[in-house]
Amino acid sequence: METTIAYNHPSLIDINGLRFCGIFPAGREPSIRTLREWTRNRRIPHHRVGHFVYYDLAEVALHIRTKLFVPARG
Repeated sequence: METTIAYNHPSLIDINGLRFCGIFPAGREPSIRTLREWTRNRRIPHHRVGHFVYYDLAEVALHIRTKLFVPARG
């Protein structure tokens, strides 16, 4: 008898995937440098797998909409 176990894994993407995934307005995507700074300062949720850094798109989108505040210029 064969048993199949389905795991509910979040879809993890890298920093380039996060930048162009569609959660940021078109033409207003943050730079790679900005995303790395937000990650380093723990302003956006991320997951480390070894020395690689991945992002769960749903977690980041929810976090940006509720908790990430970027002050206006001027």
